[in-house]
Amino acid sequence: MRIVVGLSGASGAVYGARFLKRCPGEKHLIVSRWGREVLFHETGLRVEDLSADVARVHDDGDLAAPWSSGSNRHDALVLVPCSLSTLGKIAAGIADTLITRAAQVALKEQMRLIVCVRETPWSPITLENALRIARAGGVIMPIAPPWYRNPASMDEVVDGFCDKILGVLGLPAGPGWREDRIGNGDGS
Repeated sequence: MRIVVGLSGASGAVYGARFLKRCPGEKHLIVSRWGREVLFHETGLRVEDLSADVARVHDDGDLAAPWSSGSNRHDALVLVPCSLSTLGKIAAGIADTLITRAAQVALKEQMRLIVCVRETPWSPITLENALRIARAGGVIMPIAPPWYRNPASMDEVVDGFCDKILGVLGLPAGPGWREDRIGNGDGS
């Protein structure tokens, strides 16, 4: 699989960094200017620290990068974390950065787009923007980690959400809550 990952300036950079480590296949990374700042502020990591987990890091200002064109196919664009500003630009059709242009390309070419919004609460404008993207074919995944595996650490909380993304992509993920309840059958 070829996955393009975009990290915007929303809080929650650890989710993007961990997803890059956990996701198999060929990965390309786009990090916004504020994504770089938040990554360092929240995790102490620099983009260079993530380069070992990707085939290439692309500058968010490089609109001539391969992901600006539908001629360059990928299996998915995963925006994790996605800021409300980036969500709004995508919903409005604005393609002024590589992240927003790649999202427009994914939608128009009907390639998978997964938008992981970390910020909360959501205003009616944010809800409408998320709905517009979903109606255009994107998958909206607010970063809401699962707790059914009784995580014992923040790493397990982050991994739980990354497993949810992997599952949406159809990739092997960690155990689900039903795997611990085999034999019950009624979901309780």
